[in-house]
Amino acid sequence: MPLNKYAPQATTHRRTQSAILAGTKELIATVGLAKMSMIEIADTSQVSRATLYNHYRDKDSVIAALCESEISRLIAIVHSAPNAIDALESLSIQISTDSALAHMRLHDPAPLASALAGATHPLWTALSLSLAEVTGSQVVADLALRWLLGQALQPLSPEDSRLAAELLISRANI
Repeated sequence: MPLNKYAPQATTHRRTQSAILAGTKELIATVGLAKMSMIEIADTSQVSRATLYNHYRDKDSVIAALCESEISRLIAIVHSAPNAIDALESLSIQISTDSALAHMRLHDPAPLASALAGATHPLWTALSLSLAEVTGSQVVADLALRWLLGQALQPLSPEDSRLAAELLISRANI
């Protein structure tokens, strides 16, 4: 069986994209969405500007890719959880402790509110469908998604995350 001669390139491509997205998230957490530039993204990601522009045409496309990556990460958390309560607790903690969201709450509230208001966006729909799988109900999943979106603006402590997840699931199963 012939080896894929492009496999090393694909690995490098994924590694570069991951570095760019990690650097972008770090910048959002430190300087904010409005104040960061493509030059800063390249510098923080430790990639050349040419490499950055080979992957993304502008800051908006980097942000869109970061959002997709973050939702994919949250979906993976849902699928790895043993039950609905653990899934919701883990998601709640991830959202409530995210440093980029914390910075945006203080310094970039308008773009954050805009992103959260688009709950019909395909990314939110994908997360909702994953929640429906783990909760066994699309209604419960939609309620849980709204609860989680609220935490981007009003985070919970880890202890409150567990209690609220238990309450949400127990009330939904009445």
